[in-house]
Amino acid sequence: MVAAQETSLQKILVGAAQYLVPLYQRPYQWGPDNFKELWRDVTQLAEDLTEDIHTTHFIGSVVLAPVPGGVAGSITRYLVVDGQQRLTTLTLLLAAIRDHLGDLDDPPRRDIDRIHNQLLTNQYEDDPLRLKLLPTQTDRDSYAAVIDSLPTAGGDDNIGAAYRFFRMRLAEPVDSEMTCDAVQIAHAVTSGLSVVSISTDHGDNVHRIFQSLNNTGLKLTQGDLLRNYLFMRMPNRSDEVYRTIWRPLQEALVDNERLETLFWLDLLQTRSKVKQTQTFAGQQARLDRFAHEDEIVAEVERIAALGHLYRLMLQPSTEPNLAVRERLTRLVEWGSTTPAPLVLHLLVLRDRGDATSEQIARALLYIESLLVRRFLVGTATQSLNRLFPAAVHELDRSLPVDEALHCYLSEGRKHYATDEKLTEAILTSPLYNTGRAAQRKTMLTWIEQLFTSKEQVSPGTLTVEHVMPQTLSTHWRKELGAVYGAEHVDELHDSQVHTLGNLTLTGYNESLGNHRFERKREILQASSIRMNQSIAAHTEWGPKQIEQRGRELAQLIIAAWPGPLALSGPFRDDNPLWQSMHRLLALLPAGHWTTYGDLAKVLGTAAQPLGSRLAAVPAPNAHRVLTAQGEVSAAFRWVEPGRTDDPRLMLEREGIRFVAGRADPDQRMSTEALATLREADTEDPDPAE
Repeated sequence: MVAAQETSLQKILVGAAQYLVPLYQRPYQWGPDNFKELWRDVTQLAEDLTEDIHTTHFIGSVVLAPVPGGVAGSITRYLVVDGQQRLTTLTLLLAAIRDHLGDLDDPPRRDIDRIHNQLLTNQYEDDPLRLKLLPTQTDRDSYAAVIDSLPTAGGDDNIGAAYRFFRMRLAEPVDSEMTCDAVQIAHAVTSGLSVVSISTDHGDNVHRIFQSLNNTGLKLTQGDLLRNYLFMRMPNRSDEVYRTIWRPLQEALVDNERLETLFWLDLLQTRSKVKQTQTFAGQQARLDRFAHEDEIVAEVERIAALGHLYRLMLQPSTEPNLAVRERLTRLVEWGSTTPAPLVLHLLVLRDRGDATSEQIARALLYIESLLVRRFLVGTATQSLNRLFPAAVHELDRSLPVDEALHCYLSEGRKHYATDEKLTEAILTSPLYNTGRAAQRKTMLTWIEQLFTSKEQVSPGTLTVEHVMPQTLSTHWRKELGAVYGAEHVDELHDSQVHTLGNLTLTGYNESLGNHRFERKREILQASSIRMNQSIAAHTEWGPKQIEQRGRELAQLIIAAWPGPLALSGPFRDDNPLWQSMHRLLALLPAGHWTTYGDLAKVLGTAAQPLGSRLAAVPAPNAHRVLTAQGEVSAAFRWVEPGRTDDPRLMLEREGIRFVAGRADPDQRMSTEALATLREADTEDPDPAE
């Protein structure tokens, strides 16, 4: 039951009680604008009271919930579910008033003692029950320094800023005609400010109340709500978990946005399609299955371990393996967040011993190759935010993860450009008008690194340069017209100027401009960038040289970023039917089986081509597809090279019961159940990158 009543700050603070700001709450965040508004309200109220104008000023609500087992001796303890910003600020104002009064020539000891012993502390209690208000751990030391009048009071955090603001205003009131003094201001704070105190019983869902009532300050993020929920579920161990696990995790990830992303990436490890805006709802639904506090603690520990892996993605310099560090650094340089679900999955596999660092480095190279090749051929990025989360669930787990990923990316509509398509695009596509400008520069920087430059060139000082200029000067037109014919100059220029073969990096873009090639050649020859020296080796520059350089760069790129596997036969196509089949098979749970006919019916095809497909191309959980009689097909063969597992023994290890050579029909997935799996996999995709 929730009880609400209008009351004063004095009635809340006076008495044997302590108010704990829960560890799931964000730290104290009020700033100067909030302080100024409160000060205006309080001083106006104080003036009204000195003039016998009996009034109150409503400043909002405070939601209090009894701490489970919260009576400690004579002290009753409450959680401040909502209103911590107001409650903290008002007690800081009281502390500032107390200290201001103490600095007077004739300090009013009675008022000072009343504020300190009745409103700010429980006079006869020791720590941790001594302070009336106990903020989150982040703010606790700073707040205690103010209440205890320590030399460190008024530091450079928000707590210190509030205290310093009120001390300043008490010493030098902005309004010189203000007639009220500090004692009257204290009276206005404790008795004149009106709050609605909302108290809950032990059985009330204070988390829901918190969500519905927290409408002050900054809007709660998904991460805030999750922190709230998790620590609500740990009434006895919250302080320990916050100190030893949660706070180090927060500090490692630096900001709340990354923490929220971590929870979203965690969801994507088990659900391929979930929007980031659904993070809290998804995590809450999962956590609701846990009944005991220790299970919630274990979840926080698991998330913290995942957070350390996520930090490697954000700060690759902390990765100990050189090859993995290089690949993670490349992904950071590329500036795309879409691969994150798959990258985290790869790091998890290594962390639990299911993959080596060498395999992870190769798998990361395939991700990089996909991004590079798609970029160079001008493929839009929209599908990537679906591709990478799906890969987490659809990789063939019978293969080493790098091989499985290479195979997965090579199949279906992944737009993983072949060597032929890549070369064609490099020679003909206007790369300078493709994708993000930052990625164009990154691409050229990576190409430069393929020349094994002796000097490390800082990308920050470089710009992308057109060797044949974007605007042809008279001299350039004359030179090109002499070789290719004046009537063809504009057409050749337009088709070649933005291609990769005509682009390079330089720190002298303004110097180069549209100078004739002879002058550009001198500058490029003196450059520390190796690929510029190869350009300077030419005595003239035009479409022929651009094409030649494009082919040379294409060969370097093909060698550095491996392309898709050359899957032969009719199955090397982009038929979405087989993508759907792979996704559905990946979702087929262990301990269950289906038939070729049922699978074909749900997919909208016939059993024969489906069987032919499974016999020719690797697919996840293909061994779980049996004949209508529940037998392993006589034609079943592992497609993966060198694999000789007995599929029936594998099924038995997964929990399938066989009687007289046939799988238990009770474990067969019906077409309805398969359709439900498929529907769950076809929810709306995430927004494009």
